Amino acid sequence: MPQPEQVTPDGPRPASDESVESWERVSSGWERRRPFLWQASRGLSERLVELLDPRPGDTVLELAAGPGDTGFLAAERIGSSGRLVSTDISPAMVAAAERRASELGLSNVEFVAQNAQNLELPDASVDGVLCRWGYMLVPEPPVAFSETARVLRPGGRVALVVWASADDNPWASTVGRVLVARGVTERPEPDAPGPFRLADPDRVRRLVTDAGLEPLVQEDVALTWQYGSFDEYWETTLDLSDTLASAIAALEEDDARDLREDVRRAVEPYVDGDELVFPALSRVTLARRE
Repeated sequence: MPQPEQVTPDGPRPASDESVESWERVSSGWERRRPFLWQASRGLSERLVELLDPRPGDTVLELAAGPGDTGFLAAERIGSSGRLVSTDISPAMVAAAERRASELGLSNVEFVAQNAQNLELPDASVDGVLCRWGYMLVPEPPVAFSETARVLRPGGRVALVVWASADDNPWASTVGRVLVARGVTERPEPDAPGPFRLADPDRVRRLVTDAGLEPLVQEDVALTWQYGSFDEYWETTLDLSDTLASAIAALEEDDARDLREDVRRAVEPYVDGDELVFPALSRVTLARRE
């Protein structure tokens, strides 16, 4: 089961059977909510691809691709002579990305379920790696970064993004805090896989350098998560979060209603007319294999 604060879009879970099953259960929700997610995060993905700067003919690997849209930006740049390898730990997520690529008419993409800690790719076989909100969710981030370095060619680059702190991202942390406060779930261990695990930019820099990569850029990117109503926020979170959906399913009807009302009160600071508008903050890193 994902940790309490993993209740909104935050990339793939660790590669245990339980976590893969969790992602399989919410894959249809992620596919259904793809337009909403893309509207909120497209600028960030465009910045990642801009920093990676893939060229025609390059091979680009995307880790934790989810519905695949970030990598598809790179696919447009590398052209018919290039290749995008779109991966996720969840086969259902991979299938969702494949359907999206078909809608876009992309023919230079290979889809495969892959564990970021144990990539089934040869050494020095890719020119670039993209990872949006994935490294903080694997069981052992140093292993995942080492695998990234292994598959990169000399001079190849990785562009990655993680979330900043829970306080910087109330859209993602509020529901989890309510679940903990009500005793529905337990508070996660500080270094458990979760969205805010790599919020410290110094830690990310150490992970990068320890893997043999040279950090080139670190920067913060502000985002806004905007919902048309509380109902939209609630339904979207249910669609994307196996934690919340499972918690609601296990509660009596009255308890489930009370939980929803607790969340409604908790998000009142972000009400703007009929809408809910949340600030968000991500941290981008670009690094190069020497």
